[in-house]
Amino acid sequence: MAKIIRGPQARSRLPAAKPLKKAVAKPGPARLAKKPAKPKPSRIKPSKPKPWTAAEVYEAFSRFRDANPEPKGELEHLNPYTLLVAVVLSAQATDAGVNKATRALFAVADTPEKMLALGEDTVRDYIKTIGLYRNKAKNVIALSAKLIAEFGGEVPRSRAEIESLPGAGRKTANVVLNMAYGEHTMAVDTHVFRIGNRTGLAPGKNPLEVELALVKVIPSEFMLHAHHWLILHGRYICLARKPRCDVCLINDLCRWPEKTA
Repeated sequence: MAKIIRGPQARSRLPAAKPLKKAVAKPGPARLAKKPAKPKPSRIKPSKPKPWTAAEVYEAFSRFRDANPEPKGELEHLNPYTLLVAVVLSAQATDAGVNKATRALFAVADTPEKMLALGEDTVRDYIKTIGLYRNKAKNVIALSAKLIAEFGGEVPRSRAEIESLPGAGRKTANVVLNMAYGEHTMAVDTHVFRIGNRTGLAPGKNPLEVELALVKVIPSEFMLHAHHWLILHGRYICLARKPRCDVCLINDLCRWPEKTA
């Protein structure tokens, strides 16, 4: 007979019970996460700033005139010719940087004839601290030669003739006509372009549009100095990154929605 074992010894000899496995749910088809619905484009177009009234434009330039009755351009020059050369050199450069280079240059060459006598290599040495100086030196020599050959060594008085000179564009012509000959022109640089659009005074997609809009709205009595007032305002007050709205003369007239004061 098989020996029957009772008590604790019997329990120790029984095979250990296997742990029950946890039931694992079989993987079903993955549930696709719902993509957030795309917002529907608004049918309401953002409102354009209300155009300045004639009275507001007059008020703005009256304030500029009261604060600075005789504004001056910051490019140093001795005569219409050196003004022309300075403006050509100022493309993609600061007025201060141009002045630093031209003081010595204009001391020895203040006429087209003297500039030609220096030659391109020497002119290049004088202006080598200015950006794009190699091409600019070539233009200065070429425009000097053309002034002598076609205009008797004098800077012409028409926009088209000035624009025909190497290195001179519409802005150059407007500056020369205004500063040298007292014409009511509007030179649009980066500062004037920014102010025209930011303030809503003369919005435009390009400098020509802003120029034509400004000439249309600015009263004639302010046009001689208007581009100087706007350039100086953009250079020192209506800055590109951090405009100084707290000291702006035309803050209450400005249409810019982000002005800080």
